[in-house]
Amino acid sequence: MSLSRRRFLRTAGVGALSVPLITQKSFAQPVPVAATKKPKRLGVGSVVGLITPASQVSSSDVNEVASKLRSMGLKVKFGKHVLDQYGYLGGQDHDRAADVNNMFADPDVDAILAVRGGWGCTRLFSFLDFDLIQQNPKIIMGYSDITSLLIAIYTRSNMVTFHGPVGTATWNSYTKHYVNDILFEGNRSVFSNQIPVTTSPTRVKTIRSGMAEGILLGGNLSVLSGMLGSPYVPSDWSDKILYLEDVDEDIYRVDRMLTHLKIAGVLSQVRGIVFGDCRSCNPNQSPALSLNDVLWDHLSILGVPAWYGSMIGHISNKFTVPNGVRARIDSVAGTIEMLEPAVL
Repeated sequence: MSLSRRRFLRTAGVGALSVPLITQKSFAQPVPVAATKKPKRLGVGSVVGLITPASQVSSSDVNEVASKLRSMGLKVKFGKHVLDQYGYLGGQDHDRAADVNNMFADPDVDAILAVRGGWGCTRLFSFLDFDLIQQNPKIIMGYSDITSLLIAIYTRSNMVTFHGPVGTATWNSYTKHYVNDILFEGNRSVFSNQIPVTTSPTRVKTIRSGMAEGILLGGNLSVLSGMLGSPYVPSDWSDKILYLEDVDEDIYRVDRMLTHLKIAGVLSQVRGIVFGDCRSCNPNQSPALSLNDVLWDHLSILGVPAWYGSMIGHISNKFTVPNGVRARIDSVAGTIEMLEPAVL
């Protein structure tokens, strides 16, 4: 979680009390179905809906994102509240949630992209129509705080979601390659840390060697940790490959969040763990443990394949990782191999 988002959390209490009281729709826990629903793939002329479910953005941000998408042969539709502001949020909770619901309901929209992360997605859950979303499977993508929206939709609507770039991320050739491979071509991609020859390879650090198969699910560590105990995360992680990433976190906080996943029973259930990038995660105290110390303490004893350094997270070159798709991991090679396509 970024430093700015932590500051939001520390100051949000009073502001939250000023939100108007409106009726919230209550949804029962959905009945599990046999297969996770997959959205249709993208093509030239597909329409992408832009939303700001978390922090507020500027008109220049939105225009820049729209330009990027149009350069890829896509059309753009703007959420009604995409430029709203409510303090640090991209508008009132019910309005941001309405943009999510409306994009799924709109038959002209093929995919949904969050313009940026920050903080705020978890505040939307009681306003989201998960039944509507389940009936209209579409690509929805983002990372960082968008993790909570992706996991909630996977859990409550039984739909594949995509941990990939937000609109304001760096859409370089490496990142766009995986967007194209997964969302346009519908390939069963292999994610490995092979990057352009002009860039030094990202180092893969094996924590526990081995191979495993399971359903990919994960995202930002601090966001996922904060969702545990709610009905918006799976109660059963026994068939999951958990992937994690974070940014700007003190090492003791990474330790605390992994401990939370441990005592909540998540780490003891999963079939394998991939820890992506933890940019600017530093001890910031003395004496201290290193990030390696904390990861090895928690993950090496689990008896499942685990490694650190996959290109997932707050970095320029990033994978587009589908939640809800079966994959095979190799913690020595540092690879994630999709065993099925993520789109139809």
